[in-house]
Amino acid sequence: MQRVQEPSGPPARSGRWPLTGLKGTMGLAREHARGFLDAGADVPAVPVVQEVLLVVAELVSNAVRHAPGPYVLELSQTGARLLIAVSDGSSGGPVPRPPDLSAGGGGFGWHLVHRLSERVEVRVHGASGKTVTATVALLAG
Repeated sequence: MQRVQEPSGPPARSGRWPLTGLKGTMGLAREHARGFLDAGADVPAVPVVQEVLLVVAELVSNAVRHAPGPYVLELSQTGARLLIAVSDGSSGGPVPRPPDLSAGGGGFGWHLVHRLSERVEVRVHGASGKTVTATVALLAG
């Protein structure tokens, strides 16, 4: 087992936002994430912020598209790691599917989340739903 030394950084902090799943939910989730990042001691580089916003949008979009609510976005930061957690009302886990290159076919989001994240976990909470958590490095490199 390889140990990863956590770079020193700001103290642990977190935020939690309920989401409705109605029109504008993805934009609102991205705004929450951008505000969270901007409020930190060290704002990540622009490419890292864009990756975080993309992961947030994909996780929220997948939850709203494939599961009933309620939906919750939670962000927590410790040092140079950001945990992005999205909870929904379905106990069924995400199912990756082959990307569909036809217009609007989809199938790219789950693969993108895995590519941009250091780790992705799905925790099922019995019949009450699940939480999908992606861990993203806030330092470019």
